[in-house]
Amino acid sequence: MAFYTIEPERATLRGSFSREFPPVLTIESGDTVRFRTLDVGWGLEPHAAPGAERRTFAPRIKGRDDGHALCGPVAIRGAQPGMTLEVQIGLIRPGLWGTTYFGSGRKALYQRLGIAEHPDMLTWTLDPDRMIGRDQKGQSVPLRPFLGVMGLPPDEPGIHATNPPRVSGGNIDCKELVAGSVLYLPIAVPGALFSTGDGHAAQGDGEVCGTAIECPMEQVDLTFRLREDLHLTTPRARTPAGWITLGFDKDLNEATMIALSAMLDLLEEHHHLERPRALALASLVVDLRVTQIVNGVCGVHAVLPPGAISHLI
Repeated sequence: MAFYTIEPERATLRGSFSREFPPVLTIESGDTVRFRTLDVGWGLEPHAAPGAERRTFAPRIKGRDDGHALCGPVAIRGAQPGMTLEVQIGLIRPGLWGTTYFGSGRKALYQRLGIAEHPDMLTWTLDPDRMIGRDQKGQSVPLRPFLGVMGLPPDEPGIHATNPPRVSGGNIDCKELVAGSVLYLPIAVPGALFSTGDGHAAQGDGEVCGTAIECPMEQVDLTFRLREDLHLTTPRARTPAGWITLGFDKDLNEATMIALSAMLDLLEEHHHLERPRALALASLVVDLRVTQIVNGVCGVHAVLPPGAISHLI
C-alpha cells in the first residue's frame, strides 16, 4: 500500500466542497495520506494577543475559499456512488497554538445566557507531547485532538459551504473521532473526493460558544478503503467510545431521530436483532449526545459503548 503526504499550499487548499473540483491526489483503496492542515481561519501564525491581526494564507479565491481551510480533494480510484468510504484515523498531532473564538452572530445566545460582554477570544499554547493546553490567563485543559471536518461533496452542482454537516460528512465536529477511530462515509460522487481540515485540540459535546480550540494540525494520518459491501445513508464510526451513528438536521429532535434510527440499523445489521428489540435494548445501553448546535445544521450522535450487551462483544 502506498503512502502520500499533502501539505497546505495553494494547489491543495479549498474553502468549500464541490463535485467539480479536480482531485489534488488520486490514490488506491488501502493507501494512506499524511495531512498537515491550517487552522479554521487559514492562519499561518498564532494571534499575538486577543483581537490582534495575524498573517493568514493568501491568495484566496472569493466564493471558493470562504469556509474552513480544507486540504483536498483526494480521489479514491474505483469509488462510485452507493459505496462507503472507510477512513481509518491514525496518528493525530496538533500544532503548538490554538484559538477559541466567541463567534460573531451569536449575540442572541449571549443575551439568553445573561452575558452582556465577552472577550474576543482565548489564545492557547499547546503542548502536543504532554497533551495540555494553556490559555493567556493561565488556565489549562487536557487536549484530545480530532479533525472537525472530514467529508465528501454532495452530488449536486456548484459550490457548497463547509459549515453545515451533511449525510456525506463535512463539518461533523464530533469529539469522539480521535486517533484509533474509523469513520464510514456514504459516497455520493465518483472518486469520493475526500477533504479535511478544521483541527480541534479540545472540544466539549455541543461546542456551545461556537468554536473549539481551533488549531493547525502538524500531522494527521488517514488510511482510506472502499467498502462495496456497506451501503449507508448516514455516517457512522467505530471509536474508542464505541460504535457511533450520526444524525444531522436543522431541527435537533429530527437529528436525534436520524441518529437513533441509524443505530437501530446498525444493531439489526450486525446482530440480526428485530427492530422493536433493538429499540428496547438501545433504551438501556445507547447514549444520545448533542454533537454540536452551532453549525446551522445540528448534530446528534448515538453511542453504543464497547461490551454494553454481552453477546455483542
